[in-house]
Amino acid sequence: MIFIIKVTTNKEERVAELIADRVRKKGLNVYSVASPHGLRGYLILEAEDRESAEEAVFNLPYVKSILSKTINYTDIKSMLEPSMENVVIKNDDIVEIIGSTLKGEKAKVLRVDKQKGEVVVSLLGSVIQLPVTLKLDNVKVIRREENED
Repeated sequence: MIFIIKVTTNKEERVAELIADRVRKKGLNVYSVASPHGLRGYLILEAEDRESAEEAVFNLPYVKSILSKTINYTDIKSMLEPSMENVVIKNDDIVEIIGSTLKGEKAKVLRVDKQKGEVVVSLLGSVIQLPVTLKLDNVKVIRREENED
């Protein structure tokens, strides 16, 4: 069974560690705990039954509640399984940063690492050209250099 655990925003990783420690110590029937990228304030917990899930999170700091309804794997599959999609970001593209602390900034792509899912950019509005490494899903192409033959 898959449960959604409501937690304090930005404490998802810490709560996942606390749950994993409790499961190991008590030998609970919990199979996995995940904090999918982009799902803030929630964890996904897979357990044998509701009692095991409740015991795993009971009285832990930052845990608010377990949602009463269980969900199917097909509902969350897109969040948990990496999708192999064609990366359409190329060197010299102009991108807008849509995630991280630099949200809204524009940058020029210096290098794309498809294996790691990262892109190295140089901020356009910066006086000093400093390379910044970001995840591919934190940028979107807004202008493409048309130097292709």
